[in-house]
Amino acid sequence: MVISRKQESPKCDIFINKVKLKQTEKFKYLGTIISNNGKTNREISARTAQAKINFQKMKTTMTNKHISIETRKRALQCYIEPVLMYGCEAWTISKQIQNKLEATEMWFLRRMLRIPWTAKKTNERVLNEANKRRSLVRTIRKGQATFLGHVMRRGKLEHLLTTGKF
Repeated sequence: MVISRKQESPKCDIFINKVKLKQTEKFKYLGTIISNNGKTNREISARTAQAKINFQKMKTTMTNKHISIETRKRALQCYIEPVLMYGCEAWTISKQIQNKLEATEMWFLRRMLRIPWTAKKTNERVLNEANKRRSLVRTIRKGQATFLGHVMRRGKLEHLLTTGKF
């Protein structure tokens, strides 16, 4: 795979034992989708879908009104959000992606509070009802900053690539 910003990906021929390797547009490496345009839209969409599937598997617990909302929020933070945020340190988050992540966060809260999609409740009202503030994007940004700090302190190849000082 060749990672490039160009619309048309450059062709690259690599041979191993006289056998040409197939060039691909995307592949999964260590559970993360890597695409040839360097964007993370596919990865974030896949992570969002997987987190929603896991939420649905835990639906009886996550929507149970006999369990306090604080306990359910903690379960969300412990069991669902890590699935969503796996590999988030390497994500490129545009405003569109940020909106999608915030919508996903609200999707979880609305289901936990059993608020139907037809209810005309604003996100602020839902957040107040859950006694919560938006935290998903902030947590991702904090993880990215922490990772960047590790890269910058390490001083090896990653540091050279990040700073461009060869």
